Amino acid sequence: MPSVQLNTTQFNARLKLILDAWNSAGKNDEYESISNVDGLFLYAGDPANPDDPIRKSVAFQTWLLGYEFPSTLILFQKDKVTMLCSASKAKILAQLQAGNPPVPIDILAQAKPKEPPTDALPKFASIYTSMQRVAILAKDPQTGKLVDEWNRVLSASNSKPETHDMAPALSSLMAVKDDEELKYTRVAASLTSTLLNHHIAPRLETILDQESKISHEAISAQVEARLGSGEGDNARGPDMKVWSKGRGLNDVDWDSTEFCYPPIIQSPGTKSGYDLRTNAESSSDNVAHRGVLLVAVGMRYKSYCANIGRSFIVDPSKEQETVYALLLTLQAELLTIIKDGVTAREVYQHAITYIREKRPDLEKHFVKNIGFGMGMEFRDSVYLLTAKNTRKLKTSMIINLALGFQDLQDGSGKRYALHLVDTVKVDHEKGICLTDGIKHAKDVLFFQNAEFDDDSKVNSEKASKKPPAKPLNGLAPAKHKVVGGKVLRNKTRSTAQEDVLLTTAARIAEHQRELHALKQKEGLAKYSEEGGGTGAKEGKGWKRFQSYKGEAGLPREVENLRVFVDRKAQTVILPVHGFAVPIHITAIKNASKNDEGDFTFLRINFQTPGQLAGKKEDTPFEDPDATFIRSVTYRSTDGHRFDNVYKQITELKKEVTKREQQKKEMADVIEQDVLVEIKGRRPLKLTEVFVRPALDGKRLPGEVEIHQNGIRYQSLGSQKIDLLFSNIKHLFFQPCDHELLVIIHVHLKSPIMIGKKKAKDVQFYREASDVQFDETGNRKRKYRYGDEDEIELEQQERKRRQGLNKEFKHFADKIAESGTASTGDTLEADIPFRELSFEGVPFRTNVRLQPTTECLVHLSDPPFLVVTLSEIEIASLERVQYGLKQFDLVFIFQDFTRPPLQINSIPSGQLDDVKNWLDRVDIPIAEGAVNYNWGPIMKTINDSPFAFFQQGGWSFLSGTAVGSDQSDVDSDSDTESEFEAEPDDLESDAGDDDESEFDGSDASEDSGSASSYGDDESEAGDDWDELERKAAKSDKKKTETNGRGNDSDDSDDRPKKKKPSGKTNGKGKR
Repeated sequence: MPSVQLNTTQFNARLKLILDAWNSAGKNDEYESISNVDGLFLYAGDPANPDDPIRKSVAFQTWLLGYEFPSTLILFQKDKVTMLCSASKAKILAQLQAGNPPVPIDILAQAKPKEPPTDALPKFASIYTSMQRVAILAKDPQTGKLVDEWNRVLSASNSKPETHDMAPALSSLMAVKDDEELKYTRVAASLTSTLLNHHIAPRLETILDQESKISHEAISAQVEARLGSGEGDNARGPDMKVWSKGRGLNDVDWDSTEFCYPPIIQSPGTKSGYDLRTNAESSSDNVAHRGVLLVAVGMRYKSYCANIGRSFIVDPSKEQETVYALLLTLQAELLTIIKDGVTAREVYQHAITYIREKRPDLEKHFVKNIGFGMGMEFRDSVYLLTAKNTRKLKTSMIINLALGFQDLQDGSGKRYALHLVDTVKVDHEKGICLTDGIKHAKDVLFFQNAEFDDDSKVNSEKASKKPPAKPLNGLAPAKHKVVGGKVLRNKTRSTAQEDVLLTTAARIAEHQRELHALKQKEGLAKYSEEGGGTGAKEGKGWKRFQSYKGEAGLPREVENLRVFVDRKAQTVILPVHGFAVPIHITAIKNASKNDEGDFTFLRINFQTPGQLAGKKEDTPFEDPDATFIRSVTYRSTDGHRFDNVYKQITELKKEVTKREQQKKEMADVIEQDVLVEIKGRRPLKLTEVFVRPALDGKRLPGEVEIHQNGIRYQSLGSQKIDLLFSNIKHLFFQPCDHELLVIIHVHLKSPIMIGKKKAKDVQFYREASDVQFDETGNRKRKYRYGDEDEIELEQQERKRRQGLNKEFKHFADKIAESGTASTGDTLEADIPFRELSFEGVPFRTNVRLQPTTECLVHLSDPPFLVVTLSEIEIASLERVQYGLKQFDLVFIFQDFTRPPLQINSIPSGQLDDVKNWLDRVDIPIAEGAVNYNWGPIMKTINDSPFAFFQQGGWSFLSGTAVGSDQSDVDSDSDTESEFEAEPDDLESDAGDDDESEFDGSDASEDSGSASSYGDDESEAGDDWDELERKAAKSDKKKTETNGRGNDSDDSDDRPKKKKPSGKTNGKGKR
């Protein structure tokens, strides 16, 4: 068997693509260069210099065969393909003959050096010279022994065919990438972005920080060394400290990874000036520490290229900031234009038109072309994005979009240039940027202090006459250097850190003002037409209950005229003035029994309007103005009978209440469609996984299968769970790094029934720890001592975890691909960001909450929490006070009928991180020193949302609304949280809550909070007037007691639970 295995299926598909394009060349302008030719001749000589750009002949040969075959001649005819090569290559290429190709393949093998010559070359030449017209790569010169022999044979021939350049046609053939090519391109793009984000940018910051004297080519060499350096014993592999930070780089074939060109670094210190061409070089001049620094780096993975270029500006002027902002908006604009069917000329013309509208003075400085096609060739000139190229772009093409301005002048007359380069995939509707390197102004604009270095002493006199710099965003001028929002180490850290915090706080404050204004505007627009609240539409409805259809339906026991409980009809029959009166159990509020002397009294209380106890006061009635009987009392000497009647009424009331609650809980449960199984092949499987919520019976592993319209979990006990793609809302993959489990988690749009339990979250997991052997008594430890064994076990554990992550991540991606193909809606496997995580108490235990791209999740153990960020209206930070160890976070949802989600007891040290994260995901933030009673607040909002927004909306949370004085808060909430996650007591004060920690119910609802809003068992809050009176009374009391020295509460730092009181504290039952 040959040592090199060729992909015959891929070869056949691409050969057929060549023949089809050739046959239709007369009808397609893209293949016009190969129309009316008799053959396509591709010849390759000796391998080129590794530092030279890849030739089109090598690119086309690698694209077709999968490998480069030097010293090989290939002649394509419409009914045959002839190859001339050495005997060793012929054995490898023979695989193509056995792979059922579209047309026959004839391989002519040359003789080995010490063997007599064969007729292979003359035979090949006779076929070639018999043709009239042949397409070749005219601008692709080749050298080598075989090429020299071919030229001698061809010059000795009497007839030579007419030659034409086929480069444009070959570029069109290779321009549209298939799935495998796109996969390699994405890896190359991820490599390029990772190198920029996690090495080049930090390295430049360090150089600017320390004002290091280093040349441009030295930085370029350091960047290249991240891929490995040295030879033999001094060889170093890839720098995994950098590459491990990139996404999807765990299984990269580093032998197939290389740079497209030496990384390009340019600064004002480059004596030759800025050069935006791709063949520019890093000079030996030292890097300047002010001005514009240009960076460009391109990487190739398995022959497919990706490129990225950025501009870093130190102490930018307002003009430079404006020009760079124009580049960002121009790129975003062009991404909407780069789509299937658009010509290269139209893309360039759109860029010029955009610049003319925004900054016509910059048109003359704009680059003459804005990119080129890219694939195996780094730069395919056939697809240059210029004003004259009429080639059409097609879906799945890869474009190097390179925008830039050159020969610009700063305030001091020095010339500079700016560029923004990214790798873009052409799609049906818009271009997709594959490289995600840092590009926003906050990441590439560096600000330093006003001190002058040695290079600027010449201009010191002029500079001294300038007025002092104006403060940025209303802040005092920075006294120390700050680079990209990071503290520079060569100055005092404390003062510089204060500047950073002030800058971050100002940025968040400015952004929050915009978000709150936008939220207020959207609220007014949304509810202006609806007017009234949602209470009338979605509130409780009046229900009529019928115990019996007529007197004939009454049981025979009514003849005795005694109190009788009819469980079947859910009715209590009461004797009233000689008549049997049936009362449905829902009309009864409760019953009570007490003994007085020889008599036993049974009192039955009915549901009536105007009752202020509990939340039943808003229960609707058919005619609230009618006369109601509030209660009825019976007296009897038969205490034993009244005991039984009282017990029957109480039990029946509990049964009916429980049944109504279950019916309400199951109201949103859906019945899924039938899962369509894959036919014709085996489905993709993930074996040896467990599921949560667990199925009935013994805990056994099972396997997950991907089918046509969903996934199926099949346990060894023949139980199964089907999840349809149409019902999947979010898909998560949580690696086992720092965790005991590797998890694939599915969050559903609507809950389903699993066994007898309702579930909205289904999780597939496998344990990462290996407990199959005893580490203290195994055979290895009997004969080995020292740390070698422990090191080996640690390495094995690390490899096992990496393997688990790779397996589960691959399967999660396959689920996402199948789901996207099935429903048409994009489904991606979201990964939690552990570095952004924070601790809190969303239910009853203290857990780690991790943000993802679209959600905030807790997936490690049940009950699970999945909060969709796009459904959040506003986030309220409560109990934010100096001296408190913890604060609370409350999410109010856009659907005001949903209870707010409360996350309690978040450490105060993570406040800035939480605020920064919320701000970056565009969630409005409100901050207060006390807890709010959200039950009455949400009830008021639901009564009239339009009136709520007319009165200022959410501004009352910040105390800025007209007339708002935070009167709806608990005046005693300046102590530690009533619910404190303590090791010995993780139960809330409402210990009578009968929910289990994980009972299979929908504990993972997005609204899974301990809010009192919507809790039928908790008492109703006070109205606004009552709350205002209480607040005023509390303020007066505090004023009277001020100065008495009652500070004993702060003497003990340990958190304490508040004693229960009659005041509403905004917590409710938990």
